[in-house]
Amino acid sequence: MKRVDRRLLRLLADRASVEPRRRTNHNLHTTLEDRVQRFCNAMAPGSYVRPHRHVTPPKWELFAVLGGAAAVLTFDGDGRVRERAELGRGGDVIVEVPPGMWHAVAALEADTVLLEIKEGPYQPVSDKDFAAWAPVEGHPDAARFERWYRAARPGDPPPGG
Repeated sequence: MKRVDRRLLRLLADRASVEPRRRTNHNLHTTLEDRVQRFCNAMAPGSYVRPHRHVTPPKWELFAVLGGAAAVLTFDGDGRVRERAELGRGGDVIVEVPPGMWHAVAALEADTVLLEIKEGPYQPVSDKDFAAWAPVEGHPDAARFERWYRAARPGDPPPGG
């Protein structure tokens, strides 16, 4: 039996707070070939997740909050916010992003941990189609995008858009 307890969530949140990418994960699936990928993803504010979609093949992705709070955003093809869901803080607990939808996630509080579930297998080369309208991870504009995520509302264009 695989178990996730409060001690593990605390450990993951602490680790995320000192990682350069401001996040870390703990896999529950056994291999990258598993048909269902499931893992705890601990994130700290400042962790930039470049908008992406899963199209080859089309895959859905589910997010459930285990601690803290996060924003899950979906976008149109030009980067305008379509929907915003806040997980935690008395808001949503679970959201599912449909296959092929542009999306990103931002931690709204320290100690944020999400359970992520998506269809497998995980293939690093084709798992994500990244948005051309958003900076790559590590680019100087990435921090501006991550701050925008935390406040962006439906209809808002991307920074500089």
